[in-house]
Amino acid sequence: MALGVALDLGTSGYRGHLVDLDKKGKILATAITMRHPLPGANIMDHLHFWLENGADVGHRIVIETVDKLITSLGAKPERIERVSVCGNPAQMSMFEKIEIRDLAYAGQSILKRLNVKIPERRAHTIKAEELGISAVRPTADVRIPPAIRHEIGADALAMIMKTGLMEKKETCIVTDYGTNAEMGLFYKGELYSGSAAAGPAMEGQSIDFGMLAAPQAISDINLGENGRWYNVVLNDKLHPIKSALVDPRSGEEQRLDGVIARGITGTGTVAAMAVGLETGIIKLPYVDTPDRKIHLTNGIYFCEEDVREAGKASGAIRAGHRTLIEEVGVEDEEVKTMYMAGASGTYVDPLKAQVVGLIPRILERTVQAGNTSLMMSYDILVDDDGLDKMQDVANAISSKHIMFALSKVFEDIYVNEIAYWTEGMSMEMYNQMVKDSGLRPLPDIKRPKEIIRLVVSDIPVIGARGLRTLDDVGVYLLGSFEGCTGCKKCARSCPECALMVSSVGDKKDKKFLVRVNTEHCLGTACKKCQSSCPEGVLDFSALSIVKKGADV
Repeated sequence: MALGVALDLGTSGYRGHLVDLDKKGKILATAITMRHPLPGANIMDHLHFWLENGADVGHRIVIETVDKLITSLGAKPERIERVSVCGNPAQMSMFEKIEIRDLAYAGQSILKRLNVKIPERRAHTIKAEELGISAVRPTADVRIPPAIRHEIGADALAMIMKTGLMEKKETCIVTDYGTNAEMGLFYKGELYSGSAAAGPAMEGQSIDFGMLAAPQAISDINLGENGRWYNVVLNDKLHPIKSALVDPRSGEEQRLDGVIARGITGTGTVAAMAVGLETGIIKLPYVDTPDRKIHLTNGIYFCEEDVREAGKASGAIRAGHRTLIEEVGVEDEEVKTMYMAGASGTYVDPLKAQVVGLIPRILERTVQAGNTSLMMSYDILVDDDGLDKMQDVANAISSKHIMFALSKVFEDIYVNEIAYWTEGMSMEMYNQMVKDSGLRPLPDIKRPKEIIRLVVSDIPVIGARGLRTLDDVGVYLLGSFEGCTGCKKCARSCPECALMVSSVGDKKDKKFLVRVNTEHCLGTACKKCQSSCPEGVLDFSALSIVKKGADV
């Protein structure tokens, strides 16, 4: 039996299918990681870590995680003869270990000053051994899809192709919801794209009980009788099931079936925000309950800090959509359809998403398409002409990328979004402020007439062997620093408990080792471990990679 693996490298985690290439591409098993292996909570953190700690360290973390994900699928390496990959330009570049500075820095002047040569990022094939992948046959072909432009990647191309929106010739917006929300506005045959660093709340991270879309995650909330809320939880096939009816003020609950939640995913946070706002339990920026918490099933709660984190994510995405509309100059009524991709775009209730600003306030229809990146990866795995087809479409798309980091429109809108979600600015004041900046106010909400869901779950087929979830990707950063006294203040200061200090050697040659769990570490945006070191000797950028369990 010839086997292949289709991979989706997302900003918040990796997903993969094991595929029987001899049986018309039958999916045998699926595996997902619960977090991204690189330190940090978003794409900028990942890029910063890569640049500061070096490509060798970053690439090893990525490849060792890929190896572990593939190994969890349960196939012998020698039987896997083909791999396909899809993701945004940064994730794909880190996977291949090619230039990323063109993605990390905005503006041509700095790239010219750094002598950065932008790679082509066209469709091509490379051998697994050239990338250092050991969980497959060394000579296995790894199929790499093209980007539309260097900053508009294969994941955006996947959204376009899998939704079929190009054939409809309508003005529409497409968004892959996640930590880094890739989005595009199609208008008169041209794609205007952007990317909003929404932050980890859209993937259920930086939330007290947050988790990725996985079994036992609260994915939706619906209003029940007497002010109680239905908690919808994903089962082991990633299907949403009503699991409990809960009083959000007291936590008193009625169990409905056997699916017990252990956390809340991004779409669950959206639902909690929307239902909370509509019922008055959330009065921005506060939670109006006795203990300032919204109680959910199984002791899980949604607190005021979670409200602020979710609000910042919603604000970034709405600011991105509004920026595209303003920059292109289309009227709100001209945008007919919203295409929603990714796990968050799949499980979210579009009406709730509209309440919190994740989709435009005036629409005719929404279309939820699932994990189009993984779907596209599967297509190029099983179709020998798949890469050529993607390249043909990429060549045919006329596009313009709008750098939100350099956009005055985005800046003006996002400042008001932050004030609205975290400071309690009224919508009336919000609209006045954007009008003062020469921009159009938000229109009144007009509910979409049609809601289309193309898939039941973001991964429609997981295979007869089931879903494997990697709660621990198994990679450490390690360092020993001269002058370290082993006081462990660095470990105590770590907000994610990602660091530990241990001693090795005898009394004469005793030294201290600092170990950092990469997937839990907040990365270079934090560095509390380094700044708290009383001796000033801990250097985060000097940490090197080691597998967990390695003998050091």
